[in-house]
Amino acid sequence: MKTPLIDPFQRAITYLRLSVTDRCDFRCVYCMSENMTFLPKKELLTLEELDRMCSTFIGLGVEKLRITGGEPLVRRGIMTFFNAMTRHLDSGALKELTLTTNGSQLEKYAADLWAAGVRRINISLDTLNEAKFADITRWGRLPQVIRGIDAAQKAGMRVKINTVALKGFNDVELFDLVEWCKSRDMDLTFIEVMPMGDIGNEDRLDQYWPLSDLRAQLAERYTLTDLAERSGGPARYVRLEETGQKIGFITPLTHNFCESCNRVRLTCTGEIYTCLGQEGMQDLRPALRDHPGDDAPLEAAIRAAIGMKPKGHDFDYSRQEVSGKMSRHMSHTGG
Repeated sequence: MKTPLIDPFQRAITYLRLSVTDRCDFRCVYCMSENMTFLPKKELLTLEELDRMCSTFIGLGVEKLRITGGEPLVRRGIMTFFNAMTRHLDSGALKELTLTTNGSQLEKYAADLWAAGVRRINISLDTLNEAKFADITRWGRLPQVIRGIDAAQKAGMRVKINTVALKGFNDVELFDLVEWCKSRDMDLTFIEVMPMGDIGNEDRLDQYWPLSDLRAQLAERYTLTDLAERSGGPARYVRLEETGQKIGFITPLTHNFCESCNRVRLTCTGEIYTCLGQEGMQDLRPALRDHPGDDAPLEAAIRAAIGMKPKGHDFDYSRQEVSGKMSRHMSHTGG
């Protein structure tokens, strides 16, 4: 056994979130500007390089691998990569292989993902109103996403819906979303909007709906019981006693989760970000590409990056201004 990855604050790093592309077939207003400039394809790591990178992390103790984007399923040949990761599930080194998706391509890929070992999947969905969905995603089609959810459930995957809480947009749909997820036996997690990237004319403060307010509204209709369980990520969970369903809250603004952070993010170009809410990153590409037959330099570069992981982020809206804002878009880092 190699020495595990431990950051300067004695947190074990066991969770890697890998962005396989910065491209997406939606343009969600809190995530991207409408006219995005994407990376030239030649700058992206190849699928073989992504395999080697992830395999090195797994060899250093990463047990959970989440594939993100952009929209990961728009990457050409992506199932080749998922199928390659299956060997780590088979060996027991990797405990979970999963992804976060907008659902647009799931109708096509759900069965193949199940065959590759994906058992849980997160689907980003912020409204059940078709017109509002088209508005917030700019390019999206709600029926296409619903068919993707159908396909994922038919394949056998456990589906969790991720909903970004947006004031003046989906606050009126709170109970509709909860009851819809209950009717389909899906978990639901709400996420506070984070200050990531220039999104054009949208205003972060206008969008921001603190989950403390959302939770208080839920408590008016349901009995909420706090749960101790974690799914390996930042969400805190409650059970709605009247329905038995589990609701998650990801609250980087009102209650950060940095003390238990066990994850790092790797971009499709080989940059490692050890904190979503800090600009600091290290480029792992030289260690990967300059030593094609030797993983030792890559392992050393990974350990050096983990050794610089900060204690936490600085996101803050409390003074009616956006503090701790990141220049990069969420789609660049991979959520």
